[in-house]
Amino acid sequence: MQSIWPYVAALLPTIGLAYLFWVIMKHILEGDRRERAAQREWERSLDAQKAATGESGSEQESDDSPQQ
Repeated sequence: MQSIWPYVAALLPTIGLAYLFWVIMKHILEGDRRERAAQREWERSLDAQKAATGESGSEQESDDSPQQ
C-alpha cells in the first residue's frame, strides 16, 4: 500500500484539473445553448410584432446585403 500513494498523489492534481475543465466547458456549452434559444425566441417575437403591425422584413434584408 505504501508504493501506491506516490502514484495517487501524482495523478490526483491531473484528475482534479480534468474535472474542473469538464465542468467549465459544460457550463460554457450550456450557456451558449441557452443564449441561442433566447436569441431565437427574441427574433420570433420581433417577427410576430412586425406581422401584427403589418411591416415587412424586406427593408431589413436589403440592409444586410453587401453594398457595391
